[in-house]
Amino acid sequence: MDLRQLRYFAAVAEELHFGRAARRLHISQPPLSLTIRQLEQEIGALLLERGNKTVALTAAGAVLYQQAGRLLKLADEVADTARRAGQGLAGRIRVGFVGAMLFRGLLDGVRVFQRQAPGVEVELCEMNTDEQIRALEFEQIDVGFIHAGNLPARVERQLLLREPFLCCLPRGHVLARGAAVALERLREESFILFPREVSAHYYDRIVALCAQAGFSPRVRHELRQWGGIVQMVAGGMGVTLAPASLGRAAAGGAVLLPLAGAEAYSETLCIWRRQRGAATDGLIAAVAAAIKD
Repeated sequence: MDLRQLRYFAAVAEELHFGRAARRLHISQPPLSLTIRQLEQEIGALLLERGNKTVALTAAGAVLYQQAGRLLKLADEVADTARRAGQGLAGRIRVGFVGAMLFRGLLDGVRVFQRQAPGVEVELCEMNTDEQIRALEFEQIDVGFIHAGNLPARVERQLLLREPFLCCLPRGHVLARGAAVALERLREESFILFPREVSAHYYDRIVALCAQAGFSPRVRHELRQWGGIVQMVAGGMGVTLAPASLGRAAAGGAVLLPLAGAEAYSETLCIWRRQRGAATDGLIAAVAAAIKD
């Protein structure tokens, strides 16, 4: 028994006339009659009472018609879901992201995408860069938004944003009065950074920048979220170097200034496995557009 047989039988059961059912199905009557007889043979029960001018459902036919309706509706729904998934309009996308993406338009991009594809379920999970790479390889996420790092060859990537590092200072700091900050002038300052195990990329990048300026930063405090780091700076607990987009997180008591004489950039990448669907394409495009805005 297949879906074609059930569709043919349902048409006859609803029309109670082989000729009308055949016209509705756009076939001739003989193959329709043959298909119904084959279906009766497979089931082992008479489904239709055939008179000279009338057709009626038997008890077995009435039961089959009821169940066939459910199966045909489910088959149509499955086909529609698959079709919509192929068009990027249905399914599920598991998204990994570094916390800084909350200040770079990630949520705006996700909201735009979900208006475009309301049938797609988006799951967000904050992870550091290394965690996202592992999760992608083990197919625990479908797409990730990371800081630059060493990526396996089988992981595809797209550069979304390249932005300068800025110096984040308490508003009342003496260096906050200038137009820019020479990095070497932070030699005696207390730094507030991510723990290295949370973001090795940022930690190593900032340490390397300080080393180029001739000193090793005195890391006094470590926090896991940019918002908390900026709040600590605003509270006068130290200084940090932050990507320009983190200016969105700057508290009233913090100032972000360019670094004088130093070219230092932070890169944000999107990563995915080699095969990705239309829905993932749509999400990446929406987030990339939100970041550029």
